[in-house]
Amino acid sequence: MSRVKELFGIKYPIIQGGMVWCSGWKLASAVSNAGGLGLIGSGSMYPDVLKEHIIKCKKATDKPFGVNIPLLYSHIEEHIDIILKERIKIVFSSAGNPDKYTSILKDNGIIVVHVIANTKFALKAINAGVDAIVAEGFEAGGHNGIDETTTMCLIPKIRDIASLPLIAAGGIASGSSMLAAFALGADGVQVGSRFAVCKESSSHDRFKEAVLKSSDGDTALTLKEITPVRLLKNQFYQNIQQAYQTNATLDELKDLLGKGKARKGIFEGDVLNGELEIGQVSALINNIETAKEVIDDIVLEFNNEMKKILKVSL
Repeated sequence: MSRVKELFGIKYPIIQGGMVWCSGWKLASAVSNAGGLGLIGSGSMYPDVLKEHIIKCKKATDKPFGVNIPLLYSHIEEHIDIILKERIKIVFSSAGNPDKYTSILKDNGIIVVHVIANTKFALKAINAGVDAIVAEGFEAGGHNGIDETTTMCLIPKIRDIASLPLIAAGGIASGSSMLAAFALGADGVQVGSRFAVCKESSSHDRFKEAVLKSSDGDTALTLKEITPVRLLKNQFYQNIQQAYQTNATLDELKDLLGKGKARKGIFEGDVLNGELEIGQVSALINNIETAKEVIDDIVLEFNNEMKKILKVSL
């Protein structure tokens, strides 16, 4: 049995990314009901909204699910309090140092997984006492690692230094890419972009359509000075590039980013002026499916490709 399946008590070692403005209770419960691990993305939620989504998710599934918490989020203390009171069993942390909250969560019987993008933070996560690691490569959408290390390079590097269950993320949206991640040393995978545009995602239909229309080269990592993020190249992205060309200061870049740009683009559907966070694998996504269809397709392709490989010899 995969160590990830055993750790979380799930049917398939497939974890849904906890993506802002996409990962509400509907998506999390649908993924969990289909045999994966659904995550509520708390980074776009006020504390009362997070509590509401947790309660609804509990009613929608009797399977394991978790909450993703960005550690630098302004409401982190309130989110931690809600997670403890609602007796959440699984927490994925990201965007920050895991030292402060990992012990608090584990002391309350919570399985803690931390997202990293390089060996330095992998070691910090291990030292903090996490139960598993998500190693997220440069291909991933949303907030990303500044080092630009690809998934294919990152996974074996982290496997060399970590004996913990290892979850691969970034550029994974199919059974064949999942199989490749396993070959590199992963015990499970985290899928973001494909779930971001599935039917149960809370993202806007116009955002989903923009993703479906995208091709290779239509996303880029930018805003490294503030927080690296991979975006679709829309008018908002072009405005950022123009600011770089005029040697904009850090404050000017922050003003351009402003507040609520991700909500504007992903949740409200302003595909011109909003921030459209998505991974490179968006170029391979051609239709909108249910979460169950996504998982079933990944599992079927994984098993079929495994059978083909077993017939190959060098």
